[in-house]
Amino acid sequence: MRLTHRPSGRHMDLLDFTGEDLYFDRPLPAGVADLLAAAAADYGEAGAEPHLLRADCLAPEHPSVLVALYRFYYYQRRYEEALLVADRAIGLTARELGLDPDWRRLTVADLAGPARDAMAQTRFLLLALKGAGYLLMRLGRAREALARLEVVAAVDTADRLGLTELLAWARDAVGIELAEAAGGNVRALRPR
Repeated sequence: MRLTHRPSGRHMDLLDFTGEDLYFDRPLPAGVADLLAAAAADYGEAGAEPHLLRADCLAPEHPSVLVALYRFYYYQRRYEEALLVADRAIGLTARELGLDPDWRRLTVADLAGPARDAMAQTRFLLLALKGAGYLLMRLGRAREALARLEVVAAVDTADRLGLTELLAWARDAVGIELAEAAGGNVRALRPR
């Protein structure tokens, strides 16, 4: 993977894959693929979750299992649980990339090296941060969402991951929260 450079700084082309394996190409431990297939077949019914939880016990660090769990909880509108899965994916992927698992400390410079050698994992990490940001917005936690989304925006300056509208939503929500917190002092923020 190559980084493209702009005069204003580094830019990673998050759509530029150069033949490396995708994170879904990792082999699953015995039985896990069957559990994921069973969960997909039972989707929307009570039987799906136990299959996913068994798969998670057998392969707790496999991206395919994490994505399946995330999607299940997301589509069930169980956003808190989906957020826990997204946070696990963020921490695990950061560690695999040799980065600090605390997303708050990630910088463009930190991601430059791994992006050269593991763009699929870097992109997965950024998508997990974006997903967590979206979930936090759905949960009414705009400031937390904005913090995560700004990490992604700092790296994805070409908006390859489609962050523009979500980032605007988060910024607007934070602005509204700040205005409401200011109470009667909001007039000071209006132009005269």
